[in-house]
Amino acid sequence: MSATRSLVGLTFCACYPAFYLVNKYVLSVLKFTYPTLFQGWQTFVGGLLLHVSWKLGWVEINSSSRYDVSTWLPASVLFVGIIYSGSRALSRLAVPVFIILHNIAEVIICGYQKCFRKEKTSPAKICSALFLLAAAGCLPFNDSQFDPDGYFWAVIHLFCVGVYKILQKSQKPSMLSDIDQQYLNYIFSVALLAFASHPTGDLFSVLDFPFLYFYRFHGSCCARLSQLGCQYCCLMLP
Repeated sequence: MSATRSLVGLTFCACYPAFYLVNKYVLSVLKFTYPTLFQGWQTFVGGLLLHVSWKLGWVEINSSSRYDVSTWLPASVLFVGIIYSGSRALSRLAVPVFIILHNIAEVIICGYQKCFRKEKTSPAKICSALFLLAAAGCLPFNDSQFDPDGYFWAVIHLFCVGVYKILQKSQKPSMLSDIDQQYLNYIFSVALLAFASHPTGDLFSVLDFPFLYFYRFHGSCCARLSQLGCQYCCLMLP
C-alpha cells in the first residue's frame, strides 16, 4: 500500500509541472487564447472520464441530493473562475511567476483560519505564509516581462482558489466526496463555458487560429489528455 501511494505521489508530482508547461506552450507559443474553449474541452474530458467510470462501477458518485448540489453551486462557480482566470493569467505570465502567485491562495486560507475561525496556526505555517506574501510583493518590481493584465487575472485566480478551498474545508463531512465535488465542477464548467463561448467571441474566432490543423497543437492536446488521465487515476486511488 505504501509503495502504491508513493507511486501515486510521484506521478502527481510529475504531472503538476507538466500541466503548466503544456498549457503555457499552447497559450503562449501557439497563442491559443480562447479560454472558454481551451478549458471547456478539458473539463468535458474530465467529466466524461468520471461519468464513464461511474457507469462502469469503478467509482461511486452520490450527487442526487438537490440540497447538496445547490450548496456546492457557489464552489462550482469559483471553480470556473479558477480555470478561466488561470488560463488568462498563464497566457501572459512566466510559469514560475504564475505558480508563486497561485500559491498566495494559502495566505488567504491561513488568514481566514487565524482571524475568523480562531484556529491555532503553527509559527512555521505563519512564517511560510509571510514569505509567500513577501515573494509575491517583490515580483512586480523584478519581473522584466511585467504584464498588468497578467497580474490582474492572477489576482482574480488566487482569490478564487483561496475562497474555493475555504468553502471546501467548511463543508460537512456527510456531504459530497472529493469525486462528487469534481464531477459537479466539471458539469457546471462545461455548461457555463459552452454558453460563454459565443458572447466572448471564442466560438467563431477559433476558426481563424493558424495552428488549428497543426500537428504540434494536436500533440499538445494529446499530452494534456494524458495528464488528465494521470490526475484522474490519482483522484480515484485511495
